[in-house]
Amino acid sequence: MLQPSFIRDNFELVLNGLAKRGLDMSSDLHSVLNIDEERKSTQKQLDDLLAESNLLSKEIGDLYKSGKRDLAETKKARTHEIKAVEKNLVSKLSDIENQLEEQLRAIPNIPHHSVPAGKSADDNVEVRRSGEIPNLVDQAKPHWELAKDFDLIDFELGVKITGAGFPVYKGKGARLQRALINFFLDKNIEAGFQEVLPPHFVNEDSAFGTGQLPDKEGQMYVVPIDGLYAIPTAEVPVTNLYRNDLLDFQQLPIKNTAYTPCFRREAGSYGKDVRGLNRLHQFDKVEVVVIENPEKSYETLESMVNHVATLLDALELPYRVLKLCGGDMGFTSALTYDFEVWSAAQERWLEVSSVSNFETFQSNRLKLRYRPEDGGKPQLCHTLNGSSLALPRVVAALLENHQDSDGIRIPKALIPYTHFDRI
Repeated sequence: MLQPSFIRDNFELVLNGLAKRGLDMSSDLHSVLNIDEERKSTQKQLDDLLAESNLLSKEIGDLYKSGKRDLAETKKARTHEIKAVEKNLVSKLSDIENQLEEQLRAIPNIPHHSVPAGKSADDNVEVRRSGEIPNLVDQAKPHWELAKDFDLIDFELGVKITGAGFPVYKGKGARLQRALINFFLDKNIEAGFQEVLPPHFVNEDSAFGTGQLPDKEGQMYVVPIDGLYAIPTAEVPVTNLYRNDLLDFQQLPIKNTAYTPCFRREAGSYGKDVRGLNRLHQFDKVEVVVIENPEKSYETLESMVNHVATLLDALELPYRVLKLCGGDMGFTSALTYDFEVWSAAQERWLEVSSVSNFETFQSNRLKLRYRPEDGGKPQLCHTLNGSSLALPRVVAALLENHQDSDGIRIPKALIPYTHFDRI
């Protein structure tokens, strides 16, 4: 969430940044500044009254002590007037603050200066490509047919138990899933991330802190009776580990990794683009989250991108990296890189990871700060996260790209985890 002071001091920067997202929010920004001025004016009135009340209390005490009771009573009547006005101002200030908060919640993060302008995925910029597109054998099959032929994943059984988008992994399919989770976690730990195992449900404050509320409210599964939300990604609980914290600069960066199932209502259920593992309501993902010093966050972002690239290289999957344009970025992001792997049988790119820097947008909501090295005023941290990796489309690409006339070959780096080299 942007701060009114930042908007005031950088009005043109914010306006032009939002324009990169295809948004004209000039009137919204002016409204925020007007409400904030009213907030400051009301706060000053309240502070002045409080100062007058404190001064009168001291004067009244002195007058009583010196025997000037009548004058003391006169001044005491003024304190009653002040209390009545103060009560009204407190109520007014609360209403103004709520109005300001509501306005700020509707304003997305402004893109980093390097983010290209654009309206949709068509305007994203490819910044890297790696690996060779495989030449498949004749009669090569998409992953949903391979999964059925080798009894790896049962989509129909998932429909019976729960509904569309909830597959059942079986035999070597289940073992491949577990192998990938352990492989990703081990590689993340080797890269300096500490593993955590967070809750799979969060409360409203946590969902707001990372920007899922109110932006993605309709996309999450909700337990209304308990006020809980099933997590759409481990980013939510892991980042919220540090909500309301004041960190010392020496603690930064804080680097965590976590495996969790993820739940998303908006997955969809029709068409070739959502067949098989392409889009699910429940899926497994390993996430990396970093709490960082603002001066180093973009250096950290690049290191996270490079780390995700090593995982896909190890899995022998061809991929490309895209810098998302303003119109295709998430609500909370300042800069996002997407990783897409090539699906050989479907002949299209599939997104498997997003790596993002949110700068202070999440930390302002989270009230997550650090004390600088010089001991000065606490500053907001930068937060970053990335998928390393989301499993469904990685599995889809592994099955499709590594199929041959004898079955499906397991990448060398994964064999110690699967304990088999072929399906």
